[in-house]
Amino acid sequence: MTSNKLLAPPICTHTTPLHHESPITSPDYEDSSRDIPPSLQVPPSPSRSLGGSTLRSRAGSINSEVETARSRATSFNSTTETARSRQNSEVQTNQSRFVWDDLSTGEALRPDKTDGTDFEVAKSPFAFSPGQLNKTLNPKSLAAYRALGGLRGLERGLQTDVVAGLSVDEVSVSEKISFEDATQCARTKKPPDAGKVIAQDVMVTDHEVKGQYHDRIRVFKDNRLPTKKSLSIWKLFWNAFNDRVLIILTIAAVISLALGIYEAVGQTPAPGKGPSLDWVEGLAIEVAVVIVVIVTGLNDYRREKQFVALNEKKEDRQVKAIRSGKSVLISVFDVMVGDVLHLESGDSIPADGIFINGHGIRCDESSATGESDAMRKTGGQEVWNRIEEGTATPKLDPFIISGSKVLEGIGTYLVTSVGVNSSFGKVMMGLRTENEDTPLQVKLANMANWIGYLGTAAAGLLFFILLIRFLAGLSANSNTPAMKGSTFLDILIVAITIIVVAVPEGLPVAVTLALSFATKKMLQEKNLVRHLRACETMGNATTICSDKTGTLTQNKMTVVAGIMGSKVEFAREADVRERERKVISIPAAFERLSSIGRTLFLQSCVINSTAFEGEEDGKSTFIGSKTETAILIMAKEQLGMGPVAEERNGVEIVQLIPFDSDRKYMAVVIRLASGTYRLMVKGAAEILLGKATSELVDTAGEALHQRALTDLSRARVSASIDEFARKSLRTIAMLYKDFQQWPPLGARTLDEDREVALFEDVFCDMTLLAVIGIQDPMRDGVAKAVKQCQDAGVKVRMVTGDNVMTASAIATECGIKTHEGLVMEGPKFRQMSDDQMDQAIPRLEVLARSSPEDKRILVARLKHLGETVAVTGDGTNDGPALKTADVGFSMGIAGTEVAKEASAIILMDDNFSSIVKAIMWGRSVNDAVAKFLQFQITVNITAVVLAFVSAVSSPDMHSVLSAVQLLWVNLIMDTFAALALATDAPTEKILDRKPTPKRAALITTNMWKMIIGQAIYQLVVTFVLYFAGSSILGYSKSDTLLQTELDTIVFNTFVWMQIFNEFNNRRLDNKLNIFEGVHRNAFFIIINIIMVAGQIMIIFVGGAAFQIKRIDGTQWAICIVCALPCLLWAIVLRYIPDQYAAAVFDFVNKVWLALARPVLKGLNVLFTPVAQAWRVTKRFTQRTTSKVLCKMQPTDDTAGQDEESRLGINIGKFSSPISPLTPPELPLQPPPITLTTA
Repeated sequence: MTSNKLLAPPICTHTTPLHHESPITSPDYEDSSRDIPPSLQVPPSPSRSLGGSTLRSRAGSINSEVETARSRATSFNSTTETARSRQNSEVQTNQSRFVWDDLSTGEALRPDKTDGTDFEVAKSPFAFSPGQLNKTLNPKSLAAYRALGGLRGLERGLQTDVVAGLSVDEVSVSEKISFEDATQCARTKKPPDAGKVIAQDVMVTDHEVKGQYHDRIRVFKDNRLPTKKSLSIWKLFWNAFNDRVLIILTIAAVISLALGIYEAVGQTPAPGKGPSLDWVEGLAIEVAVVIVVIVTGLNDYRREKQFVALNEKKEDRQVKAIRSGKSVLISVFDVMVGDVLHLESGDSIPADGIFINGHGIRCDESSATGESDAMRKTGGQEVWNRIEEGTATPKLDPFIISGSKVLEGIGTYLVTSVGVNSSFGKVMMGLRTENEDTPLQVKLANMANWIGYLGTAAAGLLFFILLIRFLAGLSANSNTPAMKGSTFLDILIVAITIIVVAVPEGLPVAVTLALSFATKKMLQEKNLVRHLRACETMGNATTICSDKTGTLTQNKMTVVAGIMGSKVEFAREADVRERERKVISIPAAFERLSSIGRTLFLQSCVINSTAFEGEEDGKSTFIGSKTETAILIMAKEQLGMGPVAEERNGVEIVQLIPFDSDRKYMAVVIRLASGTYRLMVKGAAEILLGKATSELVDTAGEALHQRALTDLSRARVSASIDEFARKSLRTIAMLYKDFQQWPPLGARTLDEDREVALFEDVFCDMTLLAVIGIQDPMRDGVAKAVKQCQDAGVKVRMVTGDNVMTASAIATECGIKTHEGLVMEGPKFRQMSDDQMDQAIPRLEVLARSSPEDKRILVARLKHLGETVAVTGDGTNDGPALKTADVGFSMGIAGTEVAKEASAIILMDDNFSSIVKAIMWGRSVNDAVAKFLQFQITVNITAVVLAFVSAVSSPDMHSVLSAVQLLWVNLIMDTFAALALATDAPTEKILDRKPTPKRAALITTNMWKMIIGQAIYQLVVTFVLYFAGSSILGYSKSDTLLQTELDTIVFNTFVWMQIFNEFNNRRLDNKLNIFEGVHRNAFFIIINIIMVAGQIMIIFVGGAAFQIKRIDGTQWAICIVCALPCLLWAIVLRYIPDQYAAAVFDFVNKVWLALARPVLKGLNVLFTPVAQAWRVTKRFTQRTTSKVLCKMQPTDDTAGQDEESRLGINIGKFSSPISPLTPPELPLQPPPITLTTA
């Protein structure tokens, strides 16, 4: 149990039950609401037959496994006929007043072929099995609901309480309830003490109970889906090895090892020579391959574990449940069958269940059932009453489906299925997919392929050149056949090793490493990344559309000013000008109220509110909207408000209109003790002022006196609203109006419920009670964060529901509003044409009084103009805007579950400064990839050219870099450098540059300058050492030992140049300090220590395995002196202006294209028939193999489908009929490489 306890939130209360036209027919039935203590009652929905589509069979429902004979609608997953079909006889809906009343209990709950195991639970103390509970939603079935005994039957059978919820001290359930006991409970009189709620002053244990809900978890499971089985470390090792090039290299190394052993053991060495050591190279290659595989596998394993941890964090959230009579916040994973959960607008429903009661609950079930209409819910007890009365209709819907969204209303529901047994759980179990690659990963994979193709071409050319030389000298070769075979294998191994080095498989790995590192660090910075692509996209954001409340402000609201009617102004601290207007203090203003005026104010504050009392961190507080909690605090301090539950006790709510971000207000209708009705409205002051035609006067009198709101009085109130707004206060107006009856005469009502009036018909001629100003202080550091965004080339816009004056004042305070900026209101903005919007948007800085649709339109137009847009949102209606944006930020504290699911990143602290952190880490990811790309391409060019030229020029056709040496270089490139360069944490200086355009090339001009410049330097140094080293150092070319020393110097120098060049690649700009922040990156330091230590150890003990010789201090000095100047050379390259380098590259590119095009066209003509013949052969082989395999498989394949069928998913429906796993072959196109200036 969590320590955050909330006192039970009595949403609204009744003193008498609502009367219906038809009495309850069962004499034994007693309405359960009579047994509910008033302080905790939630009134039943006033509707009796509410709108919605037929519940009998959801055509296309993703939950259904069956095809019912009544609807003949093919369900999402199965073609199995339901057990309730009556031997192909169709029962039409017009044959009965209620189409399910001819089904017996056994038929309604009969298991299907695919889910029989769900109906069998050993030693269950509960009346119902998971399978029986699922029948209510498979598809929605009132027949199954009736067979289970309705809400009372479920309450009894699940051994819970629809009012008090589960007991927090429950471990095991000792009493066993039979099916008959539970279902009969619905038709018997409820005991007087049933459903008794623990009193509010009784301490309810919230400690962790060992084995809590043991029986419930055993029978119904918990609300977790089984974790997707991650790859074992051995599987990751196998995947790392399962590379064709590595496999070929391994096979060649095994053959080389075998031949070497044969030479050493099976042949007599020449006089004066020891046994052959050629076998050492083969063994060394095998060891090197093993090391590469182990390091790669461990790298992947670490990455997998990081993403698993992030996914668990992403899926966890808090939901409000009632346990032991108190509302508590619990993890969504801890929801149990039998729990009573709260429903509020914006909630994402975590488990299946039955609606208990509430007001105006409408759900979006399109993601669960495909039903596009908002489904209005009817209380479970009312549905039971209608079934018993015989007046039930197909529109009655008490079913709450997991995965759906609450669009509006408040209420509670009883959980009946969780986890894998829930509708959403079954779907998710069947639709689990691998994580998609991000756009940057796709780009780099494409580039890696083309670099690999070029490297493979170079290796192939080298192999054929050396092969021709080998064959040409074969006749004059007097060596033994084993030695000749060994020579050929050496040629093959060198060529294959060049491919290993040339293929930059580390590029996509670098992205993944950078993303995993960044997302972990971003979580520490209060950014929970839900979609990886958002991390890299955020680095290139060009504009942010931010909310005001809670993001730019602290969301800690306090009432500091107001005006009662149009006369009595009050403020917490009045300035000189206000004192001249006789502005009084807040306590003095409320002391003037008479008892009836005080009651009216109190009702407007307490009854017309969804906030409630609770506890957080052991302290009593108000839970809910910060605006409403501020008003409750005012009511408590100035109006003497007692406990909220007691204030709401005894008040009969007739109709409730929840707050909506489009309307900007909320309302409630209550029945007064006199029998009249009172409508109370609270919301945006400037909107509600237009609905007021009178004002409350003489607040000290014993009666409520009203007078017409004159133009002068309206102007005075309007001026007060503007003054509050200029002080950055949120202005809230309170209106009321009394009616003799409800619905009023002449007011239209809902077709499905004649007791619910259309609000538009009654919301007029209201009386102004008061306008209050609520202060929400600016967050610390917001102005600095906005300035950082602007310096980084990211324009910040405020999109808020507040009025223009308040929005402008706050936008100016935090630096968003400039003198040239444009401020608009949502109603005016949405009336503009697209062209007008496109002209106004570049100057738009504040959009006030905006609706969620205005926000979505703004985001869409910004994207149309080529902007990369980030947007914040917290409400349910913000979902479309969050989805439309390139990166959507939802609020972790104030955001609804719908907003969180629609977003890509969740701000855990609702703070704008956290968005700046996201920009920094996004840019860091892109920079990390660019750094690694620059480093790897440099090594690729140098290693391949050096190995190619040295092998071709060598008399014995040996490369100066042996296969084992090249594998060590490959390990440095693909793993160590990726880890080192991908883990640089960003600094604030990363915000000193403009965002990278969407279509910018991966390799900039500055990067090409460094790549080609460093490659030239390294090749010059190594070629000088290789070809002229003997002359410079005085080594005899006939001395094999000295030549080995020279080769060792070349290899050592080459590796040290890569180590030093890694430092060069820490910067992507032309600044010179390459060591900036290096002390803060422990990964970089440790990895470089490992590389240096590894290189030193190789030189000292590598010996025959690496085909090197230990060198002395002088030779070490030569290596370091030759390698170290690459740091100085990088300074020279950085001083070359990028525009000059771009001009040179452009000229070279044109010359290359002019020479290469004819050659490429000739190769295309030559190889096109070969490629076509290969595709035909491949297609024929695949089809033949498929036919053979099909003939070998048994015809009865139902056994293989059992698991899928049991989960309710037919995976085959998602697969392509041609080739579900193999993507279509696409023509290969080289990646566009654009030269851009940094």
